[in-house]
Amino acid sequence: MTGARFVWTMAWRETRASRRRLSLLIGAVAIGVAALVAINAFTDNLRVSIRDQARSLLGADLSFSSRRPLPDRVDALVDSLTCRTTEEPCGASARVVTFAAMGYVPRTEGTRLVRVEAVRGDYPFYGEIRTDPAGAWRRLQGDRQALVDPALLTTLGAAVGDTLALGTGRFVILGTVLNVPGDVGIGTAFGPRVFVPEEYLEETNLLRFGSRAQYTTYVRLDRGDAQPVADAYRPLLRGDRVSVRTVEESQRNLNESLSRLGRYLGLVALIALLLGGLGVASAVHVFIRQKLDTIAVLRCLGATARQVFAIYLVQAAALGLIGSAIGVVLGLGIQLLIPQIVRDFLPVDVRVTPSWGAIWAGLGVGTWVALIFALRPLLAIRGISPLEALRRPYEEAARAPRDLLRPLAAVALALSVAALAILQAESVSQGLGFTAAIGIAVGVLWLASLGLIRGVRRWFPSRFPYVWRQGLANLYRPANQTVTVVLALGFGAYLLGTLYLLQHNLLRDLRIDAAPTRPNILLFDIQPDQRDGLLAEFTVAGHTPTPFVPIVPMRISEVEGRPVFGPAAGDSAAPGQRRGGWAFRREYRSTYRDTLVRSERLVAGDWWDPAVPRDPGAPAPVSAEASVAEELGVGVGDEIVWDVQGVPVRTRVASLREVDWARFETNFYFVFPSGVLEAAPQIFVTLSRIDDPGARAQFQRRLVERYPNVTALDLSLVQQALDRIIGHVVLAVRFMAIFSLATGAVVLIGAVATSRFQRIREAVLLKTLGATSDQVARVVLAEYLALGVLACAAGLLLAIGAAWALTRFVFESSFAVPALQLLGLSGAIVLLTVLVGLWNSTEVFRKTPLEVLRAEE
Repeated sequence: MTGARFVWTMAWRETRASRRRLSLLIGAVAIGVAALVAINAFTDNLRVSIRDQARSLLGADLSFSSRRPLPDRVDALVDSLTCRTTEEPCGASARVVTFAAMGYVPRTEGTRLVRVEAVRGDYPFYGEIRTDPAGAWRRLQGDRQALVDPALLTTLGAAVGDTLALGTGRFVILGTVLNVPGDVGIGTAFGPRVFVPEEYLEETNLLRFGSRAQYTTYVRLDRGDAQPVADAYRPLLRGDRVSVRTVEESQRNLNESLSRLGRYLGLVALIALLLGGLGVASAVHVFIRQKLDTIAVLRCLGATARQVFAIYLVQAAALGLIGSAIGVVLGLGIQLLIPQIVRDFLPVDVRVTPSWGAIWAGLGVGTWVALIFALRPLLAIRGISPLEALRRPYEEAARAPRDLLRPLAAVALALSVAALAILQAESVSQGLGFTAAIGIAVGVLWLASLGLIRGVRRWFPSRFPYVWRQGLANLYRPANQTVTVVLALGFGAYLLGTLYLLQHNLLRDLRIDAAPTRPNILLFDIQPDQRDGLLAEFTVAGHTPTPFVPIVPMRISEVEGRPVFGPAAGDSAAPGQRRGGWAFRREYRSTYRDTLVRSERLVAGDWWDPAVPRDPGAPAPVSAEASVAEELGVGVGDEIVWDVQGVPVRTRVASLREVDWARFETNFYFVFPSGVLEAAPQIFVTLSRIDDPGARAQFQRRLVERYPNVTALDLSLVQQALDRIIGHVVLAVRFMAIFSLATGAVVLIGAVATSRFQRIREAVLLKTLGATSDQVARVVLAEYLALGVLACAAGLLLAIGAAWALTRFVFESSFAVPALQLLGLSGAIVLLTVLVGLWNSTEVFRKTPLEVLRAEE
C-alpha cells in the first residue's frame, strides 16, 4: 500500500461514489475559467487585429491636425514629404475638415445635427470605405454631392437622390456609408456622418467666426519611416498647436485603451473563478467530514496520513483540471459573443481565433485555484487518527491539535489571489487594490452570514409556525452551508447592484425630463447681429429663451510670466510641453459676467464687486474652475496672460469654482468680469424649453432655414445618445458579472447536494412524525428564502457603499438610491435562490421513510 500508483488508484475509486457532487464543483470552476478564457482570448485577438489593421486605423502614414487652418509651414513640410517640389513624387496627401452642423432635406421635415467631413484627395490611403451603392466613394469628388450615414436618411425621411442642405450649400445624396476604417459605431451617437467634397465647403458659409472645426492633412510616405519625421517636427509645430500622429502611435494608444478594457473585464471574470474556488473549499470541507470512516479504514490498513492527504489532493487537482478544460471549451465559444457585445466601441474588425496563451493560462489558473482553495480544508486529514475516527459514532471528538500549516495555507491563498489579480490587471497597484476590495467584500459577507447564524440561534422566533422555525433552524444546523451560499450569491448581487446604481446615478442628472423647467434645446454659434432676430423668433413661437451668453475663444499665452510654449528661463520645457499639457494647449471658450450661476460654487478666493472700479493698468480678475486650475498649477493670486484673437489680456486668478458639469447649462472653465472682453470677437449661446417634440422640431427647422450657421441642438437627443453609450459600457461589464451570479447558483446547487443525505434523513424523520411533503417543502422554502434575503441584503448594502464612493469621489456627482429598482433586483435574486433550492431538493420530497431505512441496512 505504498507508492504513487496506490494514491492514483484510490483517488479514482473515491470519486465513483461522489461523481454527481463533484460534477457540480467542476461546473463552478468551469464557469469562472470560461469567463476568464473568453476575455483573455478576446483581448489577444484584439491586439492582433489592431496590429494587422494599424494603417487602416489612421488611413495614412502620418497626419497633422489643428483646431484652426494649418499654417504655411505645415503645407511646406507636406510638400517636401510628398516630393511635390520635385519631378518624381514620393508620396501623396489629402485634407479633411471636420465640424458639426445642422442638416436637413428641403423635401421633408425635420433637422439633425450632423458631423460633416469635407474631403479633398484620395483619403484614405489605406483601408476601404464601403458604401451603398458600391464604389460611390470614388465618385464623391468633383461635384456637389454627399455620402451619409444610413441613420440620417431614416431620421430625415430622405432617400438617395434627395438634396441635403448644409448651411447655404446644397448637395445631392449619392449614397450611404456602411463602414469607415478606424471609426467606431458609437461615434455617430451624437451626430450621423456626412461626407462632402472639400472644394465646395465655402458654399455652405458655415465656417464663420467661433465655429469649431478640425483641420487635418493626411500623408502617405513612399520613402522612409513616418515616426522619425513626427519626432523631429512635433516640437517645432507645438507652438502652432498642431498635433502630429503616426500609425505606430495610433496603434500603441489604441492597444493601451482597449487592453485596459479587457483587463477590467478580466478582473470581473476572475471574481467568478474565485467564487468557484470558494465552492470547492466549502464542498471539500463537508466532503472530508463525510469521509471520516473511509479515512479511518485506510489508516487502519496501513495508509499514512501523507498518503491519505495525497489521495484527496489529487482529487482536487483532477477536479480543477477537468473543470478548467471544460471552461476552456466554453470560453472559446463565449469568445464569439464578446465582439458583438462591444462592437460599437471597436474601431477594428476583430478576427476570432483560438488564443493558446489564454487557453494554457485558463488551464493553469483554474487548476491552481481549485488546489489552493482545497488545500486548507484538506490539511485537516493529517490530524485524523484511526482510533478517533472509529470511536466517532460513540464519543465526542477531541479538539484537533493546532496545525501550523493551516495558517500558512491561508496566507498562500491570499497571496495567490493577489498574484492572479496583479497578472490580470497587469499592474501591481491595481491588482492589490482589487485584492483589497475582494477581501473587504468577503469580510462583510462572511460577517453577515455569521451574524445571521448567531442571530437566529440567539433570538429564535419561537412563536413562528413550525415549518418556518424548522427552516430557520437549518441555517445553523451541523454541516450548514450558510456562509458559502451567502458569499456566492452575495457577490453576484454586489456586482450587479453596483453596476445598476452607477448607471442610474450617472444618467440621473442628465435627464431632460427630470424637472419641468430644465432646458431641452440649445442654440449656439449665434453671431452678434443675429441676437435680435432670434429673440423675435422665440417671441413669435411663444417660447422664452435664457439670456444670451457671450463666448470668447482664447488661448493661454503665459502662466506666471512663463510662456506656454518654447524654452523658459531656468527650465528646459515650458508648461505646455509637460505631461498633462492639455490644459495649456487647448482653446478656451470663456465668458464674462458679474454673478455666479446655479451650477457653480465658490471654493477659494473672492468674487469681484462690479460696483468697485478697477485700475485699467492692473490685471483683470478672473474666476477659474478648480480642476483646470489644478492642471495649470495656478491658484488665487497667480497671473495668466491670454491670447484673445491676437490681443494679449493680462488676468489674475481671483477665485476658484466647483462646476456641476452634468447640468445642461452654460458652464465655463474661466469667467471674466464685465468690461474686459466686450470688444473681442464673440459668439452667443442660449437655451430654452419646448415641451412638445413636434413643436421643438418645427422651431429647429425654421431657425436652421433662416440662420444656417446657428446650431439648434435638441438636448433630448443628447440624453438618448448618453443613455446608449453608458448602456453599452454597462452591458459589457454586466455580461461578465452574470458569470459571477451563475457561479453562485452552481455553488448553491453544490451546497444543497453536499448535504443531500443529511437532508433526506431529516425529511424522513419529519414524515415519520407525521409531516406531509408539503410541510417539508415549506421547511426548505423558509431556509432558502432566508438565505436569499440575507445574501441580497448584504450584497446590495455593499453595492450601495461602493457605488456611493465611486459616484462621489471618482465621478464627483450626487448619489441617490432607486429603491423600487433595487427591490426588483433583490426579488429576482431571492427567487433564483428559492427556485434552485427547491429544484435541487426534489429528492428530499420524493423519498419515503421505508426507502431510506432500507438503504441504511
